[in-house]
Amino acid sequence: MRTNLQKRQMSTMEETKDSTLIQPDLRRGLTSEQVRQRKKDGLQNEQEDKNSKSIKQIVRDNLMTFFNLINIILAGLVIFVGSFKNLLFMGIVICNTGIGIFQEIRAKKTLDKLSLITATKVKAVRDGKQREIPVEEVVLDDIMLLGAGNQICADATVREGMLEVNESLISGESDIIVKRQGDQLFSGSFVVSGQAMVQVIHVGTENFSYKIMSEARAFKKHKSELQKSIDVILKIIGILIIPLGVGMFYSQYAVAHASFGDAVVNMVAAVLGMIPEGLVLLTSIALAVGVIHLGKHNTLVHELFCIETLARVDVLCLDKTGTLTEGRMKVEDVIPLEEVPVDEILGNMLHCLKDNNATFMAMKEYFPDRADYTAVHTIPFSSARKYSGASFQGKGTYLIGAYEFMFPQEKEEDSLKYQIDQHTRKGIRVLVLAHSEEIAEENELPEDMIPCAIILLSDIIREDARETLKYFADRDVRLMVISGDNPATVANIAKKAGLADADSYVDATTLESDAALEAAVEKYHIFGRVTPEQKKKIVLVLKKQKHIVAMTGDGVNDVLALKEADCSIAMAAGSDAAKNCSNLVLLDSNFSSMPYIVKEGRRVINNIQSAASLFLVKTIFSLVLSIFTLIFAWQYPFIPIQLSVISMCGVGIPTFILALEPNFNRVRGDFLRNVLQNALTGALTIVAEVILITILCGYLKSGTAVRSTMCVLATGVVSLYMIRKVYPLQSKLRKAVYYAMFGMFFCCLFVLPALFSVENIPFREMIVLLLLLIFTPYLIDGIYGAMEGVKSWWRKMRVKWKEREHWKPDS
Repeated sequence: MRTNLQKRQMSTMEETKDSTLIQPDLRRGLTSEQVRQRKKDGLQNEQEDKNSKSIKQIVRDNLMTFFNLINIILAGLVIFVGSFKNLLFMGIVICNTGIGIFQEIRAKKTLDKLSLITATKVKAVRDGKQREIPVEEVVLDDIMLLGAGNQICADATVREGMLEVNESLISGESDIIVKRQGDQLFSGSFVVSGQAMVQVIHVGTENFSYKIMSEARAFKKHKSELQKSIDVILKIIGILIIPLGVGMFYSQYAVAHASFGDAVVNMVAAVLGMIPEGLVLLTSIALAVGVIHLGKHNTLVHELFCIETLARVDVLCLDKTGTLTEGRMKVEDVIPLEEVPVDEILGNMLHCLKDNNATFMAMKEYFPDRADYTAVHTIPFSSARKYSGASFQGKGTYLIGAYEFMFPQEKEEDSLKYQIDQHTRKGIRVLVLAHSEEIAEENELPEDMIPCAIILLSDIIREDARETLKYFADRDVRLMVISGDNPATVANIAKKAGLADADSYVDATTLESDAALEAAVEKYHIFGRVTPEQKKKIVLVLKKQKHIVAMTGDGVNDVLALKEADCSIAMAAGSDAAKNCSNLVLLDSNFSSMPYIVKEGRRVINNIQSAASLFLVKTIFSLVLSIFTLIFAWQYPFIPIQLSVISMCGVGIPTFILALEPNFNRVRGDFLRNVLQNALTGALTIVAEVILITILCGYLKSGTAVRSTMCVLATGVVSLYMIRKVYPLQSKLRKAVYYAMFGMFFCCLFVLPALFSVENIPFREMIVLLLLLIFTPYLIDGIYGAMEGVKSWWRKMRVKWKEREHWKPDS
């Protein structure tokens, strides 16, 4: 039975057979005139930029929102009844929208500049010359040169050479597929090893990957917890706001017998209070500013909400190369085991092999290039095989790679194995040169192989590795090193770099089952001899254990794990495939940037979480008061302009300023639960005080205007006290903002009483209000403490229920 994907691939290949493609000469490629004609005909590999909005889209997305529509309708109703002073809220809405557009465009420009630096390029042959061109410039029939690490940007046919390809990014299957002359390559897959000249057969929207991904485009990116939480809040409010608004107007006009104008103004005030427009704005601005800050530190953000994931990371998986080490190696020594010309053999092997990893480049520097032997077959390096080699006419086959992969049947007491282990314990990487008289078939090991020499190589440890590792260890982030190298070598390097648990290592080749791998993930911190598939499984096991996992990588062997990680970070100097599937790219390939990146993520999300608590205070108390007003047919105690000044001084200005404040604690727990405890505390305090004021004013037979003034003062003071609750006054900035908002609030009300409809409060009512305000901090703490008690009780009950579920009586 064929899968749908296989059927689609067969269909694509049939379409290719029917199409009329020219056959450009492999050495000359297309001419400039042929390229120009294809661009003119639209046969260019134009790419949809999924990571960047156009300026038009940014403006439209900020203007055309459901809540902006509600605001415009409310403004129209206020104008209709002639209460023009209550239009102040529209000024705030316009300013908010303008700031949101400005910051998003600013972030877009930063991202666009950085994207140019990391833009994927491909080697193509044109007019007889090899040149690097952006993937968007590729045209139909172009001849491309592909090698290890390249992501295939357009469907193509192999014209010359051989490639090993991984199609997991489009098919989900991680098996390595060999592609020879005449075989088709599908865009979206990536080259694991080998080299080939290929001819482009589809471009742009005709590519196989585009057709597959377009069907699932709506499900392409997972939603973060922050996105989900905000969506839940907006959905609930969106459902309630219209029926509550209609009910409020009816209650005020028909039941409370307010005038038509007053009923409209009261209804507008109630609905206005329910809209958390500042929450969405602040989230957008905070994330946009985070992108800009990261951009200034040479970090390209591919997915905006991965900043939130960074803030929650508690496990960081590292590849040794490029993180603990600089990514460069040098040959320290060559130890012959047989009487063979090692320099001559390796010089010829390096001449015919086209690998470009750090090990290969170090050997190329050490061994002079030779072309004395005639190669009849080559085996390119693969991180799954962990060896490469060549068969030469009349010479047999020579392989170089990891001993345990080339001689898997050797016993532990083998003397060569012992000798190799002595070197690896010192942090030396050991490669074995082996020979067989047989000519290798495909990429399989030939029979009767004999070790000829061992090559000793060393890594160069980064100077800043120790400081970087210490940063994460001090902040409750578990560090795991996952490498394809010998585990003892990796452990020794990790120890030199300052990793605390460097002695806790395991050889992944000994983990023969998923259960063994799961147990090892809990026990060990360093994994050696890991295959790409095992890297992926380690990440999946950590996620299964409820960890938030970040993964760094730079090679094709990291792609599967990067794709599965909650947050993936690639090095700009790494492979195209790694960069294209990562959330973040370090443009300077410098691992020491990681502490700043994580701190920026924590700062952004912690401040969004704090600000959201204050924004939702207004939303919740407006919803609850609206319901009470409907039930008891009270006159709503606020008008729009009063809520505007409360919102501005108690929420808008302080959160806008404090959102840029440092806050580097790891984000824990559920976003909505964290936010709601503070929000409910403030909202319930306000509701309790407004109800108490309403009852007392009824008893004292106070006027509606006096009641409204008392409610405004009480609500404003509670909102201001909540600033201190959410942002403890631990810094000069917080103190300055807190006391300045108190001053601004009272200044607005007492300097411009007519504008804000504030009346003089009689003596008895003033005494009641002062007593209420004096006890407000105690009421806030009491409600908060009660909620803590409920949370603690609920946690205990859940534990008891789980224990009952798992308890089984003895049979």
